[in-house]
Amino acid sequence: MGELARWSLKVSRDTDVALRTLLATRGGRKGDLSRFVEEAVNREVLRQTVSDIRARNAGLNEDEVAGLIDEELGATRAAFWTDARR
Repeated sequence: MGELARWSLKVSRDTDVALRTLLATRGGRKGDLSRFVEEAVNREVLRQTVSDIRARNAGLNEDEVAGLIDEELGATRAAFWTDARR
């Protein structure tokens, strides 16, 4: 983890007890609550990003999507190998 930010969160008592019970049954240690929240947030951000991309590309046919993917993969591979040789 890089630089940390402090959050103040409020959740219902039921949610708090349920999560702390889950973490305790898995041998929870210090920092597990923060890790759980961070992973959950990252999953949700990814889920919403994928949903936004799907909505944006809903009008494209399969061949157009495959072409865009191939184009981006090619550019990424070229950049990777250029950087790797430096």
